[in-house]
Amino acid sequence: MIKLLYRIYQLFIVVPVVVLVTILMALAVGIGTTLGNGHFWGYYPGRWWAKSIIRVCLLPVTVKGCEHLEKDQSYVFVSNHQGAFDIFLIYGFLGRNFKWMMKYQLGKIPFVGYACRKSHQIFVDKRGPKKIKATIDAARKILSEKGMSVVVFPEGSRSFTGHMGVFKKGGFMLADELQLPVVPLTINGSFDIMPRTRDWHFANWHPLRLTIHQPIYPVGKGPDNLQATMNQAYDSVMSALDEKYKGFVENPDQ
Repeated sequence: MIKLLYRIYQLFIVVPVVVLVTILMALAVGIGTTLGNGHFWGYYPGRWWAKSIIRVCLLPVTVKGCEHLEKDQSYVFVSNHQGAFDIFLIYGFLGRNFKWMMKYQLGKIPFVGYACRKSHQIFVDKRGPKKIKATIDAARKILSEKGMSVVVFPEGSRSFTGHMGVFKKGGFMLADELQLPVVPLTINGSFDIMPRTRDWHFANWHPLRLTIHQPIYPVGKGPDNLQATMNQAYDSVMSALDEKYKGFVENPDQ
């Protein structure tokens, strides 16, 4: 009965609210970034949008580890990718101004894609050397500004099982080149709310938890530092996963 009532609530309350706040967010980002102060308008409307969606879905959120972050320090955040609600959890509750490194295909989503382009999110495009270079150049420019960070899902795609797959090097190479600390993030609960195999279905009620681990500062520069950072970040993310999702499981589309 409770599950049925929650689905009725989603149909008549959540869906209309999500559509409304998405349109308002896109308008705010579009108008705000056109008038000026792109970093403010490129972040805060999206943060409000993400929080609103989680709140209207009645999902409890716990965040641990905020004390590990220093004011005005740029970071490369790396997170496991359990499901669609990862975006709302990080955007709404990480509490840092950042840009996403995301697949270029996401720029085609109505309203959301427009807001991402206007707010200069970083689209990862691997369709040739020039596009790859443009992606890296955009990320490098963002991270050169005081206090600006980027968020990367190093698995590259959402998990089919809730378990972690392989980490790719892109974000870690950027951190190594710019000698920036990498901050691992662990997400729990997103897979239970809406697994990848049930996109566009009703969401399940489940608590969300975001764990912010201690930053991993570079020790040297080059392949050794890059590999050591990747290994430490992977172990950190894995350590805070719920027991049922611990352990590597190959992701078929990685």
